[in-house]
Amino acid sequence: MELIKIKGLSDKRIQDLNSMGIFSAEDLLRHFPRNYLDMRKQVSLFEAQNNDFALVKAMVVSIPNYVPRNGKYNFFKVMCVQDEEPFTIIWFNQPYIRSKLKEGETYLFYGRIRNRFGVISMTNPTFEPFDNNLRLKGIVPVYSVKGSLTQKVMRNVISDALKKVTFETLISQRNCQTYGLYDLNTAYSVVHDPDSFENLYNASERIAIEEYFIMISAFKFIKGDRQQARFNRYNVSGAQLKEFTNRFGFEFTQGQKTAVNEIYGDLKKPIIMNRLLQGDVGSGKTAVSLCAIFMAVKSGYQAVMLAPTEVLAKQNYAIIQRFLPEFEVGFLSGSLTAKEKEAVKIKIKNGSLDIVVGTHAILEKDVIFKDLALCVCDEQQRFGVAQRNNLIEKGNKPDVLIMSATPIPRTLSLIFYGDLDISTIYDKPKARKEIKTNIVPRIKYESMLNFIDQQIEDGRQVYFVCPKIEGDDEGSVLSVTELYEELTKKLPHRKFELLHGKMKDSKKTEIMLDFKAGKIDAIVSTTVIEVGIDVPNATVMCIFGADRFGLSQLHQLRGRVGRSDLDSYCFLLSDNESESTKNRLLALKENSDGFKISEIDYEERGGGDFLGTRQSGKFMSELGALRYTTGAIFLAKKLADDAINNCDNIEKLKEVALIKYEKFKDVTLN
Repeated sequence: MELIKIKGLSDKRIQDLNSMGIFSAEDLLRHFPRNYLDMRKQVSLFEAQNNDFALVKAMVVSIPNYVPRNGKYNFFKVMCVQDEEPFTIIWFNQPYIRSKLKEGETYLFYGRIRNRFGVISMTNPTFEPFDNNLRLKGIVPVYSVKGSLTQKVMRNVISDALKKVTFETLISQRNCQTYGLYDLNTAYSVVHDPDSFENLYNASERIAIEEYFIMISAFKFIKGDRQQARFNRYNVSGAQLKEFTNRFGFEFTQGQKTAVNEIYGDLKKPIIMNRLLQGDVGSGKTAVSLCAIFMAVKSGYQAVMLAPTEVLAKQNYAIIQRFLPEFEVGFLSGSLTAKEKEAVKIKIKNGSLDIVVGTHAILEKDVIFKDLALCVCDEQQRFGVAQRNNLIEKGNKPDVLIMSATPIPRTLSLIFYGDLDISTIYDKPKARKEIKTNIVPRIKYESMLNFIDQQIEDGRQVYFVCPKIEGDDEGSVLSVTELYEELTKKLPHRKFELLHGKMKDSKKTEIMLDFKAGKIDAIVSTTVIEVGIDVPNATVMCIFGADRFGLSQLHQLRGRVGRSDLDSYCFLLSDNESESTKNRLLALKENSDGFKISEIDYEERGGGDFLGTRQSGKFMSELGALRYTTGAIFLAKKLADDAINNCDNIEKLKEVALIKYEKFKDVTLN
């Protein structure tokens, strides 16, 4: 249904909705609340605990005439009262808020409470004018809004849309009754206007089940289409493959052996291989992938390995040259000159290169292979499905092996890798030592720096990581540049380098290669080093603002060290003293298993927050606002299996599912 048919939507409001990716009434109803205000639980500021989030009803008594500036931050303080008790609210870098407040008016503020020695304040809260009608609602939805769209407007237009839009379930009525599923339209109504949190959770689960049912069905259709027959082009024997593995100089772990056997079995079948190889940091996935590459090039065909960064691509290039010296290996990336690129492309096209290693430059249209048999994608979580498909189209029914060092819960693997068979390496090489993880309170900061200084004195190297390039709006988290300046002053006799995503790729590559070569003692960086190169001499990972990262991302960062038999350490720093933060960081400290950590992370963040989006990958960002259990995904899979096996409305399901898949193609992992 067109947005213009919804009461209360002017041209300007429709334009603002369009800028948020909302183009129809159905899109509007899929714009789920990002939060809910429980009007029954307004709190007194002076009863709230420090760092707690709270809903506060208060009157504005004083607004400054101008917005001052402190260094690079715009900020302004507003004086408020609650039950005649004064407190302040401060906003950073949001000068437009001043025009939205009026002295003498009462508002609902929702945000973090600061209680410093009895002085109460709030920082950067969301707010809206208090409406007596809201008190009667009990639970009030809060939406992401923009421009002319206020919370009141959004609630009203969604209320009207609920009366005019009908959603049709693709799950059979038989299964809806069997599993006691909500009517889908009722579920949408409850999510936007809940009468209890219990009903809200049930409605959220129902919508999630429908969406995952469609997505899993899409992957089933795609996977079926991809199980195409091909001639058996691989003539490498098991004995030859075993002889190749002897080149590594160490015995493969059981997990590696199993993965190699699964890949060998796939490549010997007359059906295209589409396989994911996932394993924790340092589990030996690259060695396994080289076995697949060996089978392809030994059989007389070309193979390609794609990596998300030039640093990682160069590392893979060096490894392949080392272990496959009898084959011609080429490198292609955006940093090459036009002349160098053209020379490599000619060799790829005429077949004089057996193996090509590179970055996104390989995906360019004028990169043409003579006889591509195998595509390997390293760090697949950094690529969308569309990019993977782009690579596959460069060969004649090539086999595909993708690798991921971001372990994800089994539930999410049904979604993100639903079109693939999965090999998982759970064990790690025996030489790797456990990384000692510590949560560092502020009073231990100097002691930590002294320890790190001694590590550098002993010849080791260090990573320092910040969550943001420009720091936090509240000024409570150092920016990476501020941290760099601080550390160079505290440890002036050490060689530091700054690294972040706004630098040119060539500069980032230069710094990482210098670090690997031991020319740099410590790197101060954002998360661009999360997917980096292997630096066995790096033994310390120090993460500032650790509460601002997901657990899986913290585990990935921790995995940058501990890549040798040297004792390695990870330090987690956070000024957030809330119990939830302490428990999260403690979970990381007590767990080294990436798969276990991913399960904890999933339960905490939910499926939608675990996945990011690029371009049109809006599907998971929509569901990210809902909260549902892992059981919703498992039930969706069961229902999808049943629908396809029993041909329940199969043509309609396939049509809708493949449209949904198009929206999902560029989804990546956070």
